[in-house]
Amino acid sequence: MSTNVLQTNVLESEAIHIFREVVAQFEKPVLLFSGGKDSITLVRLAQKAFFPAKIPFPLLHIDTGHNFQETIDFRDKLVKKLGLKLIVRNVQDNIDAGKVQEETGKYASRNMLQTETLLDAIEEFGFDACIGGARRDEEKARAKERIFSVRDDFGQWDEKNQRPEVFDMLNGKINLGQNVRVFPISNWTELDVWSYIQRENIEIPSIYFAHTRATFLRDGFIWSANDEVVYREEDEETEERVIRFRTVGDMSCTAAVLSNAYDITSVVQEIRQSTISERGARIDDKRSEAAMEKRKQQGYF
Repeated sequence: MSTNVLQTNVLESEAIHIFREVVAQFEKPVLLFSGGKDSITLVRLAQKAFFPAKIPFPLLHIDTGHNFQETIDFRDKLVKKLGLKLIVRNVQDNIDAGKVQEETGKYASRNMLQTETLLDAIEEFGFDACIGGARRDEEKARAKERIFSVRDDFGQWDEKNQRPEVFDMLNGKINLGQNVRVFPISNWTELDVWSYIQRENIEIPSIYFAHTRATFLRDGFIWSANDEVVYREEDEETEERVIRFRTVGDMSCTAAVLSNAYDITSVVQEIRQSTISERGARIDDKRSEAAMEKRKQQGYF
């Protein structure tokens, strides 16, 4: 058995163990689902963890209203195919209710507005464990997270007060009002995820593969020009480029990369050779050095 195969098997076994611990220790878990590759990988791992039974918890999508259509279409297709329960809560509803204020201008995004909608959904359904696809290799704040990451009754994360997880012992005990964010693929890398998708022959949205798209350049990034929610100034000219997206968050803050990776094998090869992290194309992470950590402290994913 090769080293890569062994590593993938170990990571898969760890994630399956974490899923089973969640169901054993919590009363109302939910899987946070975006339609992106990481949350799709979580669905496959959950299937394996509880086979031949169905996944014993719902999926929750916090919809910004600015998602790529390819992602939304794939989400609905996957849920229907697997017979899963999907809960959708919309950021637009909180904007309409005046609970949050939409940003305006060149770098406006709804990404930060997701937090309020997520916390509302947790309270509405009484979820005590929210399973997410964050990985430690993505960003410095995420590297600080435990696999079972406790949030207080305001949804806030205290990075200085986290439980030790010695010998893979996962402590899910929480007080009234608290909940836990759970990260089964915390120890995976982007390449691990892609290699697993390749091995398992997992279907993913077409937006992850190279395709021709109307785009424009700003600040050294390639932006989609097909979508009204992506701000574009009159002098920012559009051009057809062959691109793909390495991450599929809010369209208004997610840039593309030039690519000729039309299939999973070439995507894996491209990732192996890349010197830039996948979140290097997420402009919302560049607002400040501690942008992600501040969002997580407020209750972000």
